[in-house]
Amino acid sequence: MKVVFAEKPSVGRDIARCIGKGQKRDGWIEGKGWAVTWAFGHLVQLQNPEAYDPALKRWSVETLPIVPEHFQLEPRHGDGVAEQLQRVVDLFMQADELICATDAGREGELIFRYVVTWAGCEEKPVRRLWLSSMTDDAIKRGFKEMRDGHDYDHLYRAARCRSEADWIVGMNGTRFFSVRYGRRKELWSVGRVQTPVLAMIVGRDRTIDDFKSSDYHELHTLYRAVDFKHERGKIEAAPEAQRLLAKVTGPELVITDIQQQRKSFRPPLLYDLTELQRDMNKRWGMTAKQTLAATQTLYERKHLTYPRTDSRYLDSDTAKTVPQVLAALRALQPEAIGGLDLANLPTTARIINDAKVTDHHAIIPTTQPPAQLFGGPEGKVYEAVLMRFIAAFYPACIKSVTSVRAMVEDEPFRASGSTVIEPGWQGLFPKMLETSTPKKKKEGAEEGDGGPEEDEDQALPEFVKGEQGPHEPFLKELTTKPPHAFTESSLLQMMETAGKLVDDEELQDALKEKGIGTPATRAAIIETLIQRRYIIRRRKNLVSTDLGRELIDIVADEQLKSPELTGEWEAQLRRIEHGEYDGDAFMAQVVAHTQRIISQTTTVNRVRRLGPCPKCEGSIIEGKRGYGCSRWKSGCDFVIWKEQFGARLRESDLNALLTQRKTVDPLLLHVEETVRRYGRLILKADHTIDWTPVGARDKVRERALVGPCPLCGSDVIQGDKQFGCVRWKEGCPFVVWRTMSQKALPVAMVRTLLKDGITPFIQKFKRRDGKRFDARLKLEAGGKVGFDFTPNETKEPAEGNVKEGLAKEEAVEYGPAKSNKEEHVTHE
Repeated sequence: MKVVFAEKPSVGRDIARCIGKGQKRDGWIEGKGWAVTWAFGHLVQLQNPEAYDPALKRWSVETLPIVPEHFQLEPRHGDGVAEQLQRVVDLFMQADELICATDAGREGELIFRYVVTWAGCEEKPVRRLWLSSMTDDAIKRGFKEMRDGHDYDHLYRAARCRSEADWIVGMNGTRFFSVRYGRRKELWSVGRVQTPVLAMIVGRDRTIDDFKSSDYHELHTLYRAVDFKHERGKIEAAPEAQRLLAKVTGPELVITDIQQQRKSFRPPLLYDLTELQRDMNKRWGMTAKQTLAATQTLYERKHLTYPRTDSRYLDSDTAKTVPQVLAALRALQPEAIGGLDLANLPTTARIINDAKVTDHHAIIPTTQPPAQLFGGPEGKVYEAVLMRFIAAFYPACIKSVTSVRAMVEDEPFRASGSTVIEPGWQGLFPKMLETSTPKKKKEGAEEGDGGPEEDEDQALPEFVKGEQGPHEPFLKELTTKPPHAFTESSLLQMMETAGKLVDDEELQDALKEKGIGTPATRAAIIETLIQRRYIIRRRKNLVSTDLGRELIDIVADEQLKSPELTGEWEAQLRRIEHGEYDGDAFMAQVVAHTQRIISQTTTVNRVRRLGPCPKCEGSIIEGKRGYGCSRWKSGCDFVIWKEQFGARLRESDLNALLTQRKTVDPLLLHVEETVRRYGRLILKADHTIDWTPVGARDKVRERALVGPCPLCGSDVIQGDKQFGCVRWKEGCPFVVWRTMSQKALPVAMVRTLLKDGITPFIQKFKRRDGKRFDARLKLEAGGKVGFDFTPNETKEPAEGNVKEGLAKEEAVEYGPAKSNKEEHVTHE
């Protein structure tokens, strides 16, 4: 029996349908002489350290580095994983031949090989089904072109090296920094890829924070409604700017030189995954994760080719199908495709380049388009891929670019503009042909893709050399700007080029070999940093948190934070894929690097962070009288005072306010000068504190609350045999027994004790010998409760009236909450 193993159930079902009629089983589809089964991503994973040695369950620096001699596997935790893994193993054991049909790439190969290893079926013959499209024709063609599984041994070796390297660096680094620098159970997570990415974001944010803006001037003049700019550019000294303005005011402007040239703007390269993610982020604000999910969905629906590609070119075989694909897409874009001669499409190296296609070609539409264009993330992604694919076969956009030089006295000015001669591919995108006032190239715009260049997008009238006339000079008052915070688009570009800022798209392609991560993993890296609260999204920007900055400060090893080193490792993994580099040599480098990480320490003055600031990306730290934002010097005024409505906040209350925006346990609040009531504190949308009465379900608990603990300030509650502090599990020993010397204590009496530290005389306590006595209860040092026999000179109410008096005191009508008086908190 032949067993086909797919990465997802939906892919497995599509493959089974192309093979022939089969019967659905629980977790696989079975036909005559064949079966198709599937995973849910990874079914097995590398074991944790304690599986090799139970002593490693305890985290300790002395046990590092942990480097297993032979890595072992275990089932991945998750609903239904163990059951499906057992079904797959049973089928593998029965198989005469295994067919790997997982995603055609490094991680897909690893998913299959790990399961084969777990099942003990390494000796069984394997063939590889390599698909770049999920159309029925592509699947059937893929079965005819299957190759021996050993042809992909190098790919598996690279995948295994990546997996084991991440385990070694991540496990050892996380344990080292968590034990050495963490507090209590604080976890500091580091990784071969995530830490350099975090370091780039932190570095950019600190550059922005440290930036000191300065004022400068530019001298411009309007001549025939065209903006001419002084060639000097920035003029930092205001007196010098005023001098130049005065000098050119009055004399006429003379045109001294006119240069015209035709510029050709070629269509942009086809999409790979990273470029698609960048474009969707710039145009629609979609995250890398959202774009990947949408593209994967379109791939599984057979509308797009394989998404996790790093190539922006087509191979020769795929290029032969382009006319057929465009013909199938005509109904969606009849005008755009109607402008192409499908029998004579261009075959330039910018489109077809076998040398730049390894596992998969660029992302393009298939011959099975949707019935019509649609909305949502999938619709936006599909339309972008569709139009980029069509544009690739259009001619270049030809523009006439004019540069005009002028003089006023002896001061040089220049103006530039452009006129579209032949729109070419830009005719598909009308907004690109619109003219506007001069502006600098937008962040992320690419050279040679038809984007506006500085001062070249204004339309110029006809000028004649030697003409002159009056003009209107003026100064622009400007301020230097800090670099932009990272967006997902700009961060993805920096990850792709290992931290090098490169605009030229062909040079970008050359640097991909040393990029950080892969197209398939970059979105997950960003999401991991967000989940671990090292960075946050602020509108379209990715900004580091105080927690992320602190981690980068803690990491002493510069190479762990280096994009270049991680890029070198990625390049070596690619070489291992192609059999050009030894996997053992790579792993030796990883182990040596890990040993260096755990041998270096740094001295960091750590501030105890109690949670994220609800108002900014800072952290909440403790001051003398309140809890405030660590970024108060930068202007964040968020603060929660330690005393709220007469109640002293505990850290558990603060944590509840920060995470749930309300306290869990009811507190005894002074809502008016003479009014006390149990309620919960709430953190409002405007970041101020208010209170709300306890609900009906809290009435029993409210009645059980007696007063504040004299030792720790928490609540004392009524139990079956005693009145005790709610923090008894945390070690607070305060307790008042409900029966003392055979006298049952009323709740009101204990409330008086907690409030005043002493009670009125209580009658009829009973000694062990049976004799009775009267005494008062008082609080002593250490929270102990003792007897007091000192006579009271003032008249006291009888014991029976104590309850009545306290009941009346607590029955005062409750008024509205009184807002707390705010004051500045000192952060120490």
